[in-house]
Amino acid sequence: MTGKAPTESRESGFIRWIRFLFRWLFMAIVIYGLLVLFLIIRLFEWPWGRPLTPGITQLACKASLRIMGLKSIQLGYPMQGGGIIVANHIGWLDIFTLNAATRLIFVAKSEVAGWPGIGILAKATGAVFVERDPKRALRQHVEFRQRLAVGDRLVFFPEGTSTDGRRVLAFKSTLFAACFGTGAGPQIQLQPVTLSYWNRRGEHSGDYAYWGEIGFGESLFSVLSKPGGGSARIEFHQPVDLRDFTDRKQLAAHCENIVRAGLEHAQQTAV
Repeated sequence: MTGKAPTESRESGFIRWIRFLFRWLFMAIVIYGLLVLFLIIRLFEWPWGRPLTPGITQLACKASLRIMGLKSIQLGYPMQGGGIIVANHIGWLDIFTLNAATRLIFVAKSEVAGWPGIGILAKATGAVFVERDPKRALRQHVEFRQRLAVGDRLVFFPEGTSTDGRRVLAFKSTLFAACFGTGAGPQIQLQPVTLSYWNRRGEHSGDYAYWGEIGFGESLFSVLSKPGGGSARIEFHQPVDLRDFTDRKQLAAHCENIVRAGLEHAQQTAV
């Protein structure tokens, strides 16, 4: 028994590497093949807005989740029309999980633009990159409102960082300021969303998280080399009525409570 352990360990590692390489190659073909189609269609659809290309992004993300061996489980329904979605943040996988469920545009930290592969996709799909500079906050809020005015559906992660997926950090209120002040109004829709990931045994798992000291390459290998059968769960909560809130801090705290309650409920149930 003892003598076989190293061989089994090497075999397990070999299988994981084969699984990773196969999935990585398959995803690259699907994503970048569809990206070429996306860019070609974008050249011709711009006079009518973006009626077609968001669907290509959604198709690419749905296909990628399947290639990664993850089943998408959706609870509730995304709001209709433009607005803001706020969600807890577990890692780069959130981009695929959210995009697979609904058409949207990400508000991401500027560092994401430099992530291998994902940065290119984020730029191509119109992501809004924000910098952690209070001096730029007003300009960013103006851009948010311009996007909302044309019917875009923006999504941002108010925690300001990713977590291990087992908890929800306090929501920072900075980006919620776009819902208040000059140029904003109660017509803006805002929907809280709870994300969670589950392993093949139906257990809530932090193995899909990209956080702390974990490198991007390490996280990518970990996710793509796992056996299939896991799931990405997304719960769309009821949109909140902005008329019930007087300032961004109150709104942020309310959304935080909803998302945290959603995660706690998910942890008590089996997928």
